[in-house]
Amino acid sequence: MIRFILLQNRQGKTRLAKYYVPLEESEKHKVEYEVHRLVVNRDSKFTNFVEFRTHKVIYRRYAGLFFSVCVDITDNELAYLESIHLFVEILDHFFSNVCELDLVFNFHKVYLILDEFILAGELQETSKRAIIERMSELEKLD
Repeated sequence: MIRFILLQNRQGKTRLAKYYVPLEESEKHKVEYEVHRLVVNRDSKFTNFVEFRTHKVIYRRYAGLFFSVCVDITDNELAYLESIHLFVEILDHFFSNVCELDLVFNFHKVYLILDEFILAGELQETSKRAIIERMSELEKLD
């Protein structure tokens, strides 16, 4: 199960945070700080999986953003690494070469895209085509 998803820039500013387990606000800030320190200082020659408390953080860096997913220790790392890449591909499709400002000014669309393929901390849809079609339908309603 996914515990939380974080999108952070190199300076540690959180651009998206989605929690699937209840945490106090102070604990959320502490987690965001700890995860950022963990992934930003990690050498690129190491794997993109790192133990975090009693869980695992799977992360990937795209340009200046770190996409981090915290999951149970027994979950498949490669499946979540692939889901991060899927998320970035879908963002890239909708924002045409996505950048950090797209995430800041269109955060509602980013959360909508995220909710299309992750539900209650579990991967719901893994087909890029299906997600893009669903998002196109929702765009027509606006």
